[in-house]
Formats: sequence, C-alpha cells, structure tokens
Amino acid sequence: MQHKCRVTVIDKKCFNDLQGKYLADPASGVCPFYNVGDEFVFERYGERDDFWREGNGSQCAEAWDCISRYIYTALQGGSIMRNWTNDERMMIACCNDGTRPVIFRIERIDNQPPHTRHFSDELGGLICYNILS
Repeated sequence: MQHKCRVTVIDKKCFNDLQGKYLADPASGVCPFYNVGDEFVFERYGERDDFWREGNGSQCAEAWDCISRYIYTALQGGSIMRNWTNDERMMIACCNDGTRPVIFRIERIDNQPPHTRHFSDELGGLICYNILS
C-alpha cells in the first residue's frame, strides 16, 4: 500500500517576554515562514519523493528537524504515535524555536482504518491473521 502524509499548521505561538529578554531582535514576532492553515502533502513513490527533498523547499530547516521523523514513519505506513494520540496515524508536534514555535498536525493518509494491523506471512509454520486492536 502506498501512503501519503499530510502536515497541517494548526497554531503559532509567540513568547514576547522571552524574545525581549534573549533575542538580538527583541521584536522578532511570530514565525514568518508558516501560516495557520498551511497544508503540505508528502508522497514517496514512483518518480515523486518529497521526503528526501525536504518538501522541495516548503519547510523551514528548524521545523524539518523536528517533524521529518514522523513524516518518514507515515510514508512507510507505520504507526506515528501508537497509544499517545487517539489515532495512531496522527501526531501533534512543534518546531524547536523556543520563542515562536509552530504547531503541526502530521497525518498518515491511507485507506486503512486506525489501529488495524495486517499480517499474512507464514512465520515458522504459524499463520498470522488480520488483527484489530
């Protein structure tokens, strides 16, 4: 099965007190790179491979360092955050800018219902069947 990953900017924060105390530009304000509602879809099959191109320039390097592992997991069809979020295909994460973080929702897009595992290999004489957790 081929998987996609959707990344949506769901919030932006700004800690003016920290910016005023620690930054060279104390009026830096909110992140200028993203806007709430921005949506990015990543694919990785055929000729298209958005992951290894860091979203083709659509992502800030600081944010990419924080969210890329979840995107990679989603593109491989894995559980992004099993037993942490109410849907293992989804994760809420943020960039590591301590004075103006951006909060992302990262979702694996596929046709499988959540919490479904499919096994059909014969393992040492044992056959594993579809299991719903």
